[in-house]
Amino acid sequence: MKTHDSVFSDRPQRKIFDILFYGSKDVSTSAYGEYWRRIRSLCVLHILGNKSVQSYRCVREEETSRMMEYIKEYPSSSLSPLNLSEVCSTVANDIICRVVLGKTYREGRGMKFHQVLLEFMEILGTICIDDYIPWLGWFEKVNGFYTRAEKVAKYLDEFIEEVIEDHIFRSSDGDDGVDDNAEHNDFVYVLLSLQKSNAIDFPIDRTAIKALILDMFVGGTNTTHTVLEWAMTELLRDEMVMHKLQDEVRTVVGNKTHVCEEDLVNMNYLKAVIKETLRIHLPVPLLLPRRCMEDIKLDGYDIAAGTQVIVNAWAIARDSSTWEQPLEFKPERFMNSSIDLKGWDFELIPFGAGRRGCPGMLFGITVSELVLANLVFQFDWKLLDGVAAKNLDMSEAFGLTCHRKYPLLVVATKYEKK
Repeated sequence: MKTHDSVFSDRPQRKIFDILFYGSKDVSTSAYGEYWRRIRSLCVLHILGNKSVQSYRCVREEETSRMMEYIKEYPSSSLSPLNLSEVCSTVANDIICRVVLGKTYREGRGMKFHQVLLEFMEILGTICIDDYIPWLGWFEKVNGFYTRAEKVAKYLDEFIEEVIEDHIFRSSDGDDGVDDNAEHNDFVYVLLSLQKSNAIDFPIDRTAIKALILDMFVGGTNTTHTVLEWAMTELLRDEMVMHKLQDEVRTVVGNKTHVCEEDLVNMNYLKAVIKETLRIHLPVPLLLPRRCMEDIKLDGYDIAAGTQVIVNAWAIARDSSTWEQPLEFKPERFMNSSIDLKGWDFELIPFGAGRRGCPGMLFGITVSELVLANLVFQFDWKLLDGVAAKNLDMSEAFGLTCHRKYPLLVVATKYEKK
């Protein structure tokens, strides 16, 4: 991903990618080449770049505030615990829905959309035998895996079509939703506007638009939700770390009622907690596979063109030759450390590195920091009666992302400044 990055920048062709992403027309799974470069640049410029991320600040802060109000109104107790995993999933979904689709979808068909999206993630994270042993491809037909994937893809396609048609109808009705002077416009409007105006020097068709929309959900919901629930899990297991983080956040925020994004720059321990969470609980332990584009010798090994290469980022982040006490959750290891998450420090690459590194890193980290800071600022937290921190179930459920197998059930008490 550094010296030979260009040689390993392709993606293997997989049937499941073609089914779910319209023939691999998205950024994540498309083949390396001119098309990939163009659509990646489009996504970075209009939604994932620094300027674009900042333009969606009001969306993040509004949805985070809505989440906090929900927790305040929820009568949590050991007899009626708060499902924090579900709450984190909801806020991640609502933020990305507003950024990409223009509004949240919490009712009716929108609720089913979120449920099917979870199944989409599960399917995407499933290992298919015929990707590695082609002559066993009949097995996936027998067990109905591809039939299930096609059913999920069909539902999501119909839902996204409705969203796009709604945007087009509102545009034709004089309410195009696109305001050149507005702080932000949702991603669907941006894509339709670019398509209509021919403002980009390559054609973008309807299937490409739908593939890019799905890409935003894959990268922007499950990963953020996973980081938040594991961060809160580790904080609840270590009272000293929780109190240290709360002290920092509450000192920085002072007399304000909530954390704003401008406060985050002064929260170094918060950033260390996020980094340590990403180290010990990588959302995507095995990075998306790469395909070698030419014969090459790497570290003494001959790798033939067409070989699939999978980077085990989980093992790298727990390597005892790099990390002291690698299995312990110690945010202090990142205080005064130059290690960042941008892919230049190869001992920690939760978002990958090189050309195929995740372009949504900044967006995801910004959401995670803002939500986590507000959670520890506005509330005091404890586990259910009878659940000792050391005995908290840490089982993992592996799919596209590695999240908690069982929901994180907690009791939240509104913080009252003394």
